[in-house]
This record gives sequence, structure tokens and C-alpha cells, in this order.
Amino acid sequence: MSNPARRYLQLDVFADRPGAGNPLGVVLDGAGLDDDAMQAIARWTRLPETTFVFPASHGDASYGLRIFSPRHEVPFAGHPSIGTAHAVLEAGLAVPRDGLLVQEGAAGLLPLRIRGSGRERTIAVRTPRARVVEVVDPGDPRLQAALPGLPRGVLPPALMEGGRRWWLVEIASEAALRSAEPDWDAVARLAADTGSMGVCVFARSDDPVYYLAVRAFVGAPARFEDAASGAANATLAAWLAHSDALPGDGGFYRVSQGREVGYDAIIELEVDAAGDVWSGGRACTVVRGAMAWA
Repeated sequence: MSNPARRYLQLDVFADRPGAGNPLGVVLDGAGLDDDAMQAIARWTRLPETTFVFPASHGDASYGLRIFSPRHEVPFAGHPSIGTAHAVLEAGLAVPRDGLLVQEGAAGLLPLRIRGSGRERTIAVRTPRARVVEVVDPGDPRLQAALPGLPRGVLPPALMEGGRRWWLVEIASEAALRSAEPDWDAVARLAADTGSMGVCVFARSDDPVYYLAVRAFVGAPARFEDAASGAANATLAAWLAHSDALPGDGGFYRVSQGREVGYDAIIELEVDAAGDVWSGGRACTVVRGAMAWA
């Protein structure tokens, strides 16, 4: 007896063309897969995350979602949320109501705002509220070890919790940020000691497209630079709003991320009048097919 064919997509998220953004796998037919099977599929795809779509169990939700990295389930992440909404719309599994989809997952019911259509469509998720865990001196030895020789910007470093926990460090110039080489052993120690993902560094930019350049150094459980992180950028937006230091106009700005690891993602952030952070951008489908997995 053959295994059931499950619709499967691979996407690029925070990009309007293949190869520029953060890759994502989406299994559109998740029903019948248990935790072990979903983890095995996510490990097999070797993508940063793989998502699984289910019928919604809550009356206000458009669909159910679970997110897995190759190592474990993830309660919330930005690029999987944006990419899955794109896949669901493309497959006709849900229709926006008043311009919104509602994602049901481990982080609760999260609205996603849909603007435009086709290649011009942008999707933004309202991210979980972030809070300040710790603010430290720019000379904090843990951060000095992780980011040796990097000149600091105006804002003090902070540890923020927003679905995922990140250290946020402003760097004095975009040039210094883009040439930075972290000490990965120190980043990993910092992540393990503080229960965080690692260090998200940012610098202000004079580029006409984006206001900030961002790099995200993940220290645990793996060590890598994230190509484009909606969750890290949402946490950063919350810190900038808390510090009255948002760039752009009206709470909206764009971020460049991923060039240092071969990508060219653009992420759109908006802090609304209620103080909620919306993280989003474009997505494109690169692979359409079926997965034979029991």
C-alpha cells in the first residue's frame, strides 16, 4: 500500500524572487501526522523550518499551524508564519476576512494582514508582545566577548523576550556591522547562559530602500547566521519603540538582512497605534509537489 501524497511547497520568504530570502518547507496536508513524523520530516528537509497546516479547531481561525526546525518544535517564528499564509492563500485553503487571516498555533491566535495580490502581495503577522528582560552597559563583558571590536551605537544592549529571546545590540555604522565577525563560542555561551537565541545586531542606514541593516547570530542549539528573521526583527522593533527610537515615519520601516550569508531579504516592520508589532514582507513559491510520507 502506497504512502499518501501530501501537498508540499518550498518557498522563499521576505523576498520577491527565488534565492533572495529565507527558505521554508510547507506541508499543506498535515492531518494524520504525529509529532515524531513531523519532526522527522523537518529533519529530512534540512530547512531552517518546516510548517504543517491543519484544519482550524477554533471558530475564529483560518487554519491551524505547527512549526518545526530540524531539532525541535518552535512555538512562534516570523518567516514560517508569513510563508505558510502565502502557501494557504495560493492553495485556496483560506480566504481573508476584512484583509486578515488568523493563524492558530502554539502562540495562540495571531492575525496576518494581507495587502495587495500576486507578486505584489505582502503579508505581515502581528507578533506576540515583547518585554524587556535586561538592559546592560555597552561594555558588558559577555557582549564584548561575543562581538569583539565592534563599535557600539547609541542605544544600550538589551535582552528582549518576544516568543523567542534575543540580545539586541546597536552597532555604530552599517559598514562595521556588515564586516563583523562574531566569536561563535562566546555567542553560544551567551545564548546558553541566558536562554536566548543569540545576538541580533543592527545599524542605521542611509539606503533609500531600508532604514536598518540587521544580522542575527544564533548561538543555540546550532551556530549559524539567520538569513532573515521575522521574530528577531519584531523583537527589535519592540525595543526601538520602547526606547522611542523607531526609524522611518509613522512606525513603519524596512530592514535589510542576509547579504553576509548570500541572501538579500527585505523585511517590513510596523508598530501600530496600540503598540503591536507587525512583521512581514513578500514570499514566492519555488517548488510545488507532493510528499509521500505515512
